Amino acid sequence: MLKVFDLAARAPREGGETVLGLKDLHTHACYMLYGILLPGDEPRNLQPGPGHEEIFVVLSGAMEIKGQAETRLVQAGQAFYLQGDQVFTAAAAGPGEVRYVAAGGHTPGQDHHH
Repeated sequence: MLKVFDLAARAPREGGETVLGLKDLHTHACYMLYGILLPGDEPRNLQPGPGHEEIFVVLSGAMEIKGQAETRLVQAGQAFYLQGDQVFTAAAAGPGEVRYVAAGGHTPGQDHHH
């Protein structure tokens, strides 16, 4: 039976980001994040962690991504990829909210931690 998950309703209740993963899907194979960033919110840390990889897609708005050596503006319809211990912060870069999803999985041959 097909199960539908209301991530847009869950994210605000869970601090602006929710994870569709092991708890809902009962598998370690993959997971997905759904997030909302509001103008003026504290920047959110984006870090897949050891043994994880994530592809982020901005669905609406503009997201400012900051890393140690670079800052990028990611617009709706654009994507970026993070792996392992890479750490970036994300913030709304305009007057409107940002909505994004990230599809995640495990790096083959690497240990990972939850």
